Amino acid sequence: MLINRITGFCTPLKDCIFMPINFNPRAGQILVCNLSDFREPEMNKVRPVMVVSPRLQYRGEIVAFVPISTTSPRYPKPFIVQLSRNYHPNEDDNYPCWAKCDMILNLSRSRLSGFKVGRRKFELPSASGEDLAAVKVGILYGLGMQSLLSSE
Repeated sequence: MLINRITGFCTPLKDCIFMPINFNPRAGQILVCNLSDFREPEMNKVRPVMVVSPRLQYRGEIVAFVPISTTSPRYPKPFIVQLSRNYHPNEDDNYPCWAKCDMILNLSRSRLSGFKVGRRKFELPSASGEDLAAVKVGILYGLGMQSLLSSE
């Protein structure tokens, strides 16, 4: 059984340990999301994500988030935001990673888990306020709504 460097989960996916969260995550929390049942050209793997939505009334089971990747973009785009550090608890903080803000998803929190760091132990890191703010701006660019940004 091999351990995936990005997610901390084992591969192949059928052997992975996935413990869905049973709480409403806060905006800025970094979790792991199981997107394995999506189809090409959609993202279809287990990967780290950043929660971008607060808990909304009557919507407690749905969470908005953007995926995080360690693959550098071919071309710089305002909707691909380099994070100030790698929030994965089992990796070097200086390993570069990017939030793919054009790929925002709203899915069930049952797809989300913490990072497995030990036997029955999961960590739930949180992004800095600056990283969360930059990701929110990236989302506006990814949705073609950059005109909503003030020019002050």
